[in-house]
Amino acid sequence: MNRGELSGNSPDGCGPVWMKRLTVVVEGPLAFRMRRLTAARSSEAGLQIMTLPLLAARLAGGFCRPARSQDLEPSIRTALDRGDFVELERMRQLPGMTRSVGWTLGKAWDADISLYDFAAGSTRIADLASIEHRVRAALPAGVLTPRDLRDAALNRIAHAGAVLGTVELDHVLNVAPVWRPLLDALARVVDLRWRDPGGAEHAWFSGKVVAEVVPPRSPIEVVSCANPHTEVVESLRWVRALLASGRARPEEIAIAATSTGGWDEHFLVLAADAELPVHFSHGVPALSTREGQACAALADVLLNGLSQDRMRRLLGHAAGRSGALEELPRNWATGLRPGAGLFEVDHWHRALDDAAARRPEGLDPKPILMPVIELLANGPAIAEQAGEMVLGSAANALWIEALRRAPAEALEFSLQELRVPDGRDPGASVAWCPASHLAGAPRPWIRLLGLTSRSWPRSAAEDPLLPNHILSRQKLDPEPITVRDRRAFEVITRMASGGCVLSRSRRDAQGKFLPASPLLGQSSSTVVLKRGRTPRHAFSEADRLAARPQDAAASPAIAAATACWVDWREPAVTPHDGRVRPEHPIVRRAVAELQSATSLRLMLRDPLAFIWRYALGWRSTVEDDQPLSLDVRTFGELVHELLKQTVDALEPQPGYARAARHEIEDALAAAVSMTGTLWPLERSTPPLLLWRHTLDAGAGLALKALTLDEAFRPGTRSWTEVAFGRGGADPGDADLPWDPRSAVRIAGTNVCVRGSIDRLDLNAAGDAVRVSDYKTGAEPKNADRIVLGGGAELQRAIYALAASQMLSDMPRVVARLVFLGEDRPRAYRLPDVDGAISEMATHIAAACALLDRGTALPGLDARVRWNEFRLALPASATTYFQVKQSAFGRAFGTFSSVWSCR
Repeated sequence: MNRGELSGNSPDGCGPVWMKRLTVVVEGPLAFRMRRLTAARSSEAGLQIMTLPLLAARLAGGFCRPARSQDLEPSIRTALDRGDFVELERMRQLPGMTRSVGWTLGKAWDADISLYDFAAGSTRIADLASIEHRVRAALPAGVLTPRDLRDAALNRIAHAGAVLGTVELDHVLNVAPVWRPLLDALARVVDLRWRDPGGAEHAWFSGKVVAEVVPPRSPIEVVSCANPHTEVVESLRWVRALLASGRARPEEIAIAATSTGGWDEHFLVLAADAELPVHFSHGVPALSTREGQACAALADVLLNGLSQDRMRRLLGHAAGRSGALEELPRNWATGLRPGAGLFEVDHWHRALDDAAARRPEGLDPKPILMPVIELLANGPAIAEQAGEMVLGSAANALWIEALRRAPAEALEFSLQELRVPDGRDPGASVAWCPASHLAGAPRPWIRLLGLTSRSWPRSAAEDPLLPNHILSRQKLDPEPITVRDRRAFEVITRMASGGCVLSRSRRDAQGKFLPASPLLGQSSSTVVLKRGRTPRHAFSEADRLAARPQDAAASPAIAAATACWVDWREPAVTPHDGRVRPEHPIVRRAVAELQSATSLRLMLRDPLAFIWRYALGWRSTVEDDQPLSLDVRTFGELVHELLKQTVDALEPQPGYARAARHEIEDALAAAVSMTGTLWPLERSTPPLLLWRHTLDAGAGLALKALTLDEAFRPGTRSWTEVAFGRGGADPGDADLPWDPRSAVRIAGTNVCVRGSIDRLDLNAAGDAVRVSDYKTGAEPKNADRIVLGGGAELQRAIYALAASQMLSDMPRVVARLVFLGEDRPRAYRLPDVDGAISEMATHIAAACALLDRGTALPGLDARVRWNEFRLALPASATTYFQVKQSAFGRAFGTFSSVWSCR
């Protein structure tokens, strides 16, 4: 058998045939896959497709392969850890040092520079030469740096004919100096040729240059778009037009930029919306895949700590996909209280035990979960072990790659940089790729994005470790990125026989002005594409509806949105402002429910929010993160909880009224201890140190309330959190002054109220009762004049109403507000209890009548910044209320007087 030939059997089985071996060298992943597709379609045999490093490895033999980043970075990190440098000693532990050294060594190897030749004149280069020596020694057997691989291939150049056969460089634009000696040697022993599309620098090349037949270049169209997002929109419209008209097939179309980062996310979202076959030759972000999201969930737990929300997200991805969690049932969280933060391992132990009674029989996830939780609580230090335990095989591969690129503490950044194949065939897809990939596999229909001075061409930057004053930039980077970008631009536009569109943004994503690229020349034929223009071809259904108002008007959703937008600007009350049909059954059902002080406040001060909350069931989103402090409302609940537990512990023996101060303090300390243990199992609490501080602050206010005043008379009984109006609910504690299930009705209405009185004192004679409403906030101005507070302070009147109805023979009811936030708490009695109850009943009756007439409009509280339903109002709320003010005033009529009452 002759060198360069391969034997095989003829189709009829009569004897051997001879095939010529051919090695094709390509540049970039797009060219690699497209050349394989061409070979398959042409039934080519005896063909090898590879890059220059792979060609050298094939010739070197002996299981040699080029060093990849996953081989180099651990070796560089080990070399840096050994230290003993001169200039780099202070820098070796800095973040990103491993990557910077890898870039510098890669440039030196590609430029075919021996760092030892320059080490004598520079300690910086001497340090890098030492690192290079250590890296080469630490690489696994057969894994070689480019210069070593090139030298190994040169040593076996005599076998090139048998191993490689004819060698052809196909659309290779950039040949690094390190590979040029190998190609010169190959030209002497094999048939070596270079299919040059034009633009490549090949004066050094000793083989045969084959000029490719280039079809006539199509006219170049230059367009200007508003920003990068609009560039992507216009690109997809252009693709849709080509495909719809039949002028091009997907595999003949390409969109490219020098660096794809500014457009990737837009393409990822909009191409999926358009359902167009777009292939990302450089891969899609790993975080856009299920495996990437599993890695992100694990990183969130390790970097930000345990929480119920984070663990639910992680286990939603990992349950059943890894060895440690393979047996974890899908309903593992049954019984856990959704509001519990669970930020500590101990919280998880107790929460899982507490949930046991609410789980189905036989479900006990604790033996599976707790080893995982205990491991994850150690944070980033155990990142590698956590990935093996929690993640599936595909997700763990991404996890290991992220850990290899950066320390575990930087996982959120390294995961963002990871890319994975998109799974599309470039032979049946539109290509979205870097310009360097497209130059290796040009297409007839191309569109280049980002033709601004910043991107086309990119500016060459100083190497961070070997700047120009240490080693000449010309030596370290003989073909700078500026030259490569210009060369790619020339080749891509030259091969665009079908159509060529050059696109640029007028402003970047932040609104900064972007000058045009010098590659555009002085062309004055730029077509300005406005953001709101009507395209001839829409790229998606949403784009089609935006371009065709008559079709959009026929869409029920769009018609409703448009009607809402118009109604919000009408100076009249409309259905989109809260007007509903009179006597609406949903509204009546919401009013007929048991009400509370909170719901009645909404009914009086913001009727529309009352409908949203209690008729439609809308809820505001709860923050998932661990709070550093409790909000005002939750802190008030904490104080009330401490009061309840303390008084319950003192009653009936020795009795709160008869208890000495030290007994009250002991009971309060026990309440603080119990609450500090139980609350983290039910709701989110601050970190441990801040939680202890919060408990101390709450205990201080509770002690003020407990020692504020003396009892009415000897024998007075006291209760805290006294329930009333519960309806058919469990009566709970039987030691109460009344049956908590009995109804409490507001006179003149069908409204029944429920709640819990902060504190109730009943004297021994049973002829006087005192109800107290504790406030943990600061005391407002004119506190002594507050009765209903414009509908905002209803608790005191509701407490008095409950006491007067539940204790019907009670001749005297005292109702007071107690502000605990001051140094010396002060109590303010309601001067006229019956008058306050009557006034409250009048206003609530008016509110019910208003809702029954269908006038559920935004009220006074709708305009405040803390309104939890603010998101449901128009974005320009101030303008909205200015437009509607007169109309709302007429619709509310006399009802608005409640907002001005004392």
